[in-house]
Parts: sequence; structure tokens; C-alpha cells
Amino acid sequence: MSPTKGAGKQNIKNKRLGESSSQKEWQQIPIFIKIFLPMKKKYKWGILAPGKMSAKFTNGLKLLDNVELYAVGSRDKSRAEQFAEDHGFKKSYGSYEELAEDKEVDVIYIASPHSHHLEHTLLCLSNKKAVICEKAFGLNSREVQIMIKEAEKQRVFLMEALWPPFQPIYRKTKEILLGGDLGKIIHINARFSFRAPFDPADRKFNLDLGGGSLLDIGIYPVIDTLYFMGVPSEINAKATFSETGSEDAISIIFGYTEDRMATLYSSFKTAGGIGCDIFCENGNLLFSRERDMSQRLIVEMNGKENQVYSLLPDGMGYQFEAMEVMKCLDEAKLQSDIVPHSFSLDLMNTLDRIRSAAGIVYPGKD
Repeated sequence: MSPTKGAGKQNIKNKRLGESSSQKEWQQIPIFIKIFLPMKKKYKWGILAPGKMSAKFTNGLKLLDNVELYAVGSRDKSRAEQFAEDHGFKKSYGSYEELAEDKEVDVIYIASPHSHHLEHTLLCLSNKKAVICEKAFGLNSREVQIMIKEAEKQRVFLMEALWPPFQPIYRKTKEILLGGDLGKIIHINARFSFRAPFDPADRKFNLDLGGGSLLDIGIYPVIDTLYFMGVPSEINAKATFSETGSEDAISIIFGYTEDRMATLYSSFKTAGGIGCDIFCENGNLLFSRERDMSQRLIVEMNGKENQVYSLLPDGMGYQFEAMEVMKCLDEAKLQSDIVPHSFSLDLMNTLDRIRSAAGIVYPGKD
């Protein structure tokens, strides 16, 4: 069975970026798809908390032949019904409990606010449902540890839904770094920012829902840096705060051995875009993406012509996460090798350290 519908029709954007740059096209199947073959059975997917993020993820699911869009659960029955109708799910439930207790459901994607990930993940795991839960996995490392222990106790698959590590741009960047020609990484500069109008009821500014730029978008620069440089030995951070007390912008410095550093930034106050610059001994790797998930990687090798790779993946690239989940289930794995539990723990421990350095507190949770 082919893992994707129309995999050979990958939509690739190739814009001329200058006479000095050589443009290269991504070949989707040899670079990425083969990593996930073969997949053995069809899985019935459930969506917990339908919304914008769930719609994006579902559009990725629709590209996969071994997915059955089965059930949607929401606290609002009419919302579940509308999402099911819009996207072709067979069933809709007016509670999360009904979704988790449906014995036909194999996998549940959780997209509720950060503040509820622990509760909803435990609900699904206790009902023996494989879980892929949106980032941030929880509000703090204590919650993540509880989730992982429950998954181990129930012997059920659990993975944090981290978009970046599954993308071709990440895999190519890692491949180039492992090749050794660029030498060791000296510095990383990673950022994610956009202007968001202040609304105290919006989850982005609501402390009760884990609001703030750090867990919402700042997590991406942290993922970038941990993925390519590892856990820092030192962290310094400075944040600004909105009227609700939620952090709305943060600057972070990571310190490493051998005088290596990383600077990270996230904000709801500036339109700084999304990107990560990796500065090495013998050149640089500059990768970025747009809100439509189009990706670009510029390879600057000292003394050589720049190489530019660009891609707009079908399904915004969300199908790659689902493919990994089902591959792991086919192989009876309880966690992913690409995003193992240990990476999620390192990520949340690092976010805890950043919050401590910047004075970010979630009342009643810390």
C-alpha cells in the first residue's frame, strides 16, 4: 500500500533567488517517504478538540491511504458534528470521554490548549488509545513525566506532535551537518514572531490556558536549538508581559561548552518571521519557513557557490507526523525514534529553565 496519495505529484516551489545561487529541487519520495515504508494496516483516527490546528492536521491525514477519518470529540456537540461533516469523519461526540471510550478508535490526536494536555492525554491513555498530543506537551516537566509514566504503565504509544523534526528541511540540514564539511556549530540564532492583537480572552494571552509566546511559538526556536546543539549548560532570559500577566515576548541566550552559544527570540509584538541560522566553522546553514509551511534552506559553504533548497509540502507537512505514528504502531513501538520521550522531557525541562530565568509563572500550576 502506498503511504501517500499522489506522492509523485509533490508541489515544489522554485523561485529564482539570485544569479549566484544554484537552485535544487527536493525529491520527496527518495528523501523522506522511504523512511516510513512499509505501513501494514489502516488506522481509525480520532480528533480531540476540533479547531484550526485540528483542521490542518486532518488535511495531512487525508493524504494517507492507511488512515480512516473515524471520530471527533468536542465539549460542544454541534462543533464536533460540523467538523465531522466538513472533513468526512464518520462519528461525532459531544464529550472527550465518549471519543476516548469508543473501542473502534486506534489513535487520537489531541489539540486542546496546553493547560489541558495532561488531563486529556491521561484520559486517552487510560482507554488504551495511542496518542499524538500537540506541543507544548504540558505546562511543565512534572506533567510530561506523568504522561510518559502513564503511557509506560498502559503500554500504549505516546508522542508529542512536533512538526519540525519530520520535515525535509530539517533532515537535509542534519545530513549536511553530519557530513562534516561545515565543521562544528559555533552559534545558532533562532526566531519565531508575529503580531497578535491583544485580547485577554485569547488563549495566547490567557494564563489559565498556558498563554504566552514561549509555549505557543517560542517552543520552535527551542526545538531547533536542542535538535542541533543539544541541552545548554547555561540559560539566561528576559521577557516582557501583557496586561493579563502572560509573557508576550522573550529573548533567550543558551550557553554551551567551548564558547558556543545560541540566541532565541519569540514575540507576539513583532513580525520577525520564522527561521534558524546555524553558523559553523566553515560556513552557514540558513533555513526558514512561511506560515503556509513552505520551507527554504540556504547552504553557504566558504569558497563555494551557495545552494538553495525550497519546498512547499502537500498537507503542510503534517502527514509526516501521522506516518511516523502509524509506522511505530505497525512495529509495536511505544515511542518514536524521531521524537522519543527523552527529547520531549529535555524540551520541557529546558522550557522550565527558561521560564524560571524570565520570571514566567502559571498560577496554580507551578
